[in-house]
Amino acid sequence: MTSSNGGFTDEGLRKVREVLTRHVESGRVPGVVALIGRGEQTHVEAIGTMRHDGGAPMGRDTIFRMASTSKPVTMAAATVLLDECRLRLDDLVQTWLPELADRRVLKRIDGPLDDTVPARRPITVRDVLTSTFGLGMDITALGSPIMGAIIENGLTPDLPQPMPEPDEWLRRLGTLPLMHQPGERWQYHIASDLLGVLVARVTGQSFESFLQERVFGPLGMADTGFHVPAEKIDRLPALYAPDPQTGEFHVWDESADGRWSKPPLFPGGGGGLVSTVDDYHAYFRMLLDGGLHGGERILSRPAVELMTTNRLTPEQTALREALAKDNVHLSYGQGQHGGWGLGSAVRTYRGDYAPVGQFGWDGGSGTSTYADPEHGLVGIVLTQVGMTVPDSARLIHDFWSTVYQAVDA
Repeated sequence: MTSSNGGFTDEGLRKVREVLTRHVESGRVPGVVALIGRGEQTHVEAIGTMRHDGGAPMGRDTIFRMASTSKPVTMAAATVLLDECRLRLDDLVQTWLPELADRRVLKRIDGPLDDTVPARRPITVRDVLTSTFGLGMDITALGSPIMGAIIENGLTPDLPQPMPEPDEWLRRLGTLPLMHQPGERWQYHIASDLLGVLVARVTGQSFESFLQERVFGPLGMADTGFHVPAEKIDRLPALYAPDPQTGEFHVWDESADGRWSKPPLFPGGGGGLVSTVDDYHAYFRMLLDGGLHGGERILSRPAVELMTTNRLTPEQTALREALAKDNVHLSYGQGQHGGWGLGSAVRTYRGDYAPVGQFGWDGGSGTSTYADPEHGLVGIVLTQVGMTVPDSARLIHDFWSTVYQAVDA
């Protein structure tokens, strides 16, 4: 246990550890690493083991697959370009992504792929950055022709075959109609992957190299990237996808020779990063500090404010509401925040212990990363258990419930 106790009560910190330990001792979550920080003060817990059958202990430097908690971090690449006026929010993306010109839109989201109307307007940079460009992963439309086509074309991660390289990925994306008119509805995930292709086209660099040069390097995020090099692979635990019926542990991705053991064909902004609690703390602390890190400006203050405040109308957030409230048995409570900024959920109402204004996101690999401007708080909790079962989601919820009890206001 590492603690400076600044900004937290001793009793509250003990409760955080006790609750996390209870989840590990249940046998359902082999290990967890958690960090809470206020200002320069941090408290870290590393509990349990790297594998469900024992092995090396979890450590502060354990590297995790960040899954959808990649989204708030990779968005920084786009805001750097906004700051430099190399992108504008209402630029047409077809300037760099001609594959997305002249879109067709489904008449009904569950209709046949050829039953379409012309898009009312072109797709803009704003549409991509707010996840409203018209296509996404929609669990409320599972079994529809468009969702089938997204999966068959390999446009999403978590399939047996890896996603194709960016130009081919975009070519395939360009063959599909949109689910909704540009700007009409928030749609999950695909916009975050499209972001990486857009950044690469604008900069002439790979998405990863641009992030490394402008974000990871300046922030000292030495263990963050889209793969784990061989000399660090022993710090990456196996990722488990337990059987939804029996809870039996199944390895979804091994460390050595797994998906993250070599550079991917497609560096996915939506879910491709690996990282550590300290690297992510540096990033979210920079956001709370208005874009500054150790006196160096990473992002402008207006860019941070744009990223971390709600960008959506109630009409645009209809799908988020459906996911969070009508399909809570599938989302395990993820998504109950109200708003969405750029790459992050933003709380617009108080639905649990977290206050309005908290921003961040959760990941299907059992990860959660949020910052809270009201309390100057960063919280990060990372496991190696995917959300095929609710166990890591329950740990995440309990972590946040105890974190807010530990805050010494």
